[in-house]
Amino acid sequence: MRVTGSEIGRVASGARRGEDLMTKAVQKITLSPSRDIPFDKLALSQCNVRRIKAGVSVEELAEDIARRGLLQSLSVRPVLDDDGTETGKFEIPAGGRRFQALSLLVKQKRLAKITPIPCIVRDAASDILAEDDSLAEDMQRVALHPLDQFRAFVALRDKGQTDAEIAAAFLA
Repeated sequence: MRVTGSEIGRVASGARRGEDLMTKAVQKITLSPSRDIPFDKLALSQCNVRRIKAGVSVEELAEDIARRGLLQSLSVRPVLDDDGTETGKFEIPAGGRRFQALSLLVKQKRLAKITPIPCIVRDAASDILAEDDSLAEDMQRVALHPLDQFRAFVALRDKGQTDAEIAAAFLA
């Protein structure tokens, strides 16, 4: 087996950091559990980094949720009392617009206050900050490529399943 100079450099730099590249173990990932939480046990977190409204309005999102249901869970953390005990309530650092849309549906009496909402529950003792979760959700979102969007509208139109105004504007 022939060792190249770049491989020697990688091994040497790893050795300087106390790493053995040959025996480096793969770290197992543990995902946060999901659970349905009644709407009235949820509240927006002050840790949500989104402050400026952009894109689809909350009203439009509410109508979309009313039509097709909630497509993405909320990310929540348990609210703790002064003693560090869970209160049974949860704050939402990621998914605030979805929560606001659900709130609008509750206000319109189209959704019951006790409706179970799908949530990903982060451990209250997590080392990851709530602001980090909020920022990651917003920053890692990738917009659909215009060609993919065009193809999706064509497919929906061909199946008679798209809003005529949207399709007409996009396909014009």
